[in-house]
Amino acid sequence: MKGGNWKTISSERHFVDRNLEVVTDRVQSPARPDPRTWTVVYRKAAVVVAPMTRDGKIILIRQERIPIRQAIWEMPSGQIDDDNADQDRIKDVALRELREETGYELAPGGELVPLGHYFSSPGFTDERGYLFLARSIQPCAEGPSREEGESILDCRQFTVAEIRRMIADNEICDANTLGICATLAARGLLSLAPR
Repeated sequence: MKGGNWKTISSERHFVDRNLEVVTDRVQSPARPDPRTWTVVYRKAAVVVAPMTRDGKIILIRQERIPIRQAIWEMPSGQIDDDNADQDRIKDVALRELREETGYELAPGGELVPLGHYFSSPGFTDERGYLFLARSIQPCAEGPSREEGESILDCRQFTVAEIRRMIADNEICDANTLGICATLAARGLLSLAPR
């Protein structure tokens, strides 16, 4: 939600495709009467899912990421294509991404817990990630059904101690995974304290 009296004076579009739009905006903010010029990448919102097994292990995927030229461990995530998605539709996207990327689904009696949202990099993009805890999960009968454009190399269960070590050793280094781990820890759903 935007706060205060923000006013867009002008906007110049540089690039647009189905996933993002690059624009230079001239904006007057509530705190600054003189407009400022800023280049912004507008992106569709996304979901980030922390899949947790009955015994408290977390599922991570190892995925190749072209912009950084690396394969990294991360939580399953995916774009919300509907710009006007309501909370039920956003939950459906989270469950779909869980199934597609990991081959897991909610077990009978399992729950999808909404954890709020965060901004991935608000200095240049409005991209928002909706965070969810999926607990308890079980393997899908049909396994993962990954999209052709994805490069998921591995999918594994990790103990909380392993996750803690991977964060400390910078093996987990993407904003989605770090953000959801911090949220889970702050809510007492995952302990990142050293033991």
